[in-house]
Amino acid sequence: MTTVSLLMEQVGGRLRVLREQRKFTLQELADTAGVSIGHISMIERGKGNPSFNTLVQIAHALGVPLAQLLHDVESPSPLVRSHERRPLDFHGSDEGSAHELLTPSLRNAMEAVWVEEPPGYSSEATPFQHPGEEFGFLFEGEHTVWLDGVPYDLEPGDSITYASTTPHWYSNRGPTVVKALWVITPPTF
Repeated sequence: MTTVSLLMEQVGGRLRVLREQRKFTLQELADTAGVSIGHISMIERGKGNPSFNTLVQIAHALGVPLAQLLHDVESPSPLVRSHERRPLDFHGSDEGSAHELLTPSLRNAMEAVWVEEPPGYSSEATPFQHPGEEFGFLFEGEHTVWLDGVPYDLEPGDSITYASTTPHWYSNRGPTVVKALWVITPPTF
């Protein structure tokens, strides 16, 4: 069995357990997530190759962080050393972006994420919308946060807070790497 096949089997098993714990039928989950029942069934059986966006939709429908579908999210220590940060490069990794988990667990009320995005980065193709609230602080670069199509330009030292239920996406409009801290509640990844 290949590594990818094993991973898909694990994701499928976690999905099935979470769906059953929440007493969702396949049809109810499909309707809530906006994903076909056949696609969810294939994922649960360890077949198919769901996109990042599909997994996010399913996780949000279940009310769990995406990481809960993908891997064990518990850490025995409250301390996260810089060399122990968990990468969250599920989207944009081919564009040179980096997202690292700064909190030890995704089962708490919030998550903190270190963000680095190269010049020209944009998540416009996959806008986010999920329950909760977000706070961002820009350390370096020029970052634009789009909320329901309205751009908010951040310079170093600026911060932004918004309801995550508002469709949102990000872009690096400057010539240097964006470095930022993002805090999200409840955890999304």
